[in-house]
Amino acid sequence: MMVEVLVVASIITVSVLAAMAVAQKSVYVSRQALHNLEAGFLLEEGVEAVRILRDNSWDNISALSPATDYYPLFSGGTWTLSITPQTIGIFTRKINVASVNRDDSSGAISPAGTDDPGTKLITATVSWPEGGATPSKTLPFYIMDIF
Repeated sequence: MMVEVLVVASIITVSVLAAMAVAQKSVYVSRQALHNLEAGFLLEEGVEAVRILRDNSWDNISALSPATDYYPLFSGGTWTLSITPQTIGIFTRKINVASVNRDDSSGAISPAGTDDPGTKLITATVSWPEGGATPSKTLPFYIMDIF
């Protein structure tokens, strides 16, 4: 009789511990999914901020220094780019600008071509701390002087 009680208690204990482990993992995965979703929205917002800056004046984009981290900031009813790191909750969003070269004969983007001052390669990145690591999402895109 005592052995049966011990076996039942062991089975119940293992079952409860397994359920708790599954619940803990579920919470962790849900948090990761939420952070990925929020990072995606912030990434899209950063891209739109750069487009708004371009629409206001191409000088807002062409005057940016390559290899410098810029941080989008909504202030005074419009978007600006700051060199001071900005965080949104746990997220850090930054923008990098690179020059673009075009092939003289075909007009295609090519590393061997000449500099095209009317096109820039923008790389938007959102990063956040997660469980001792720093995951990030990155979106590179070209932006052109369309006006």
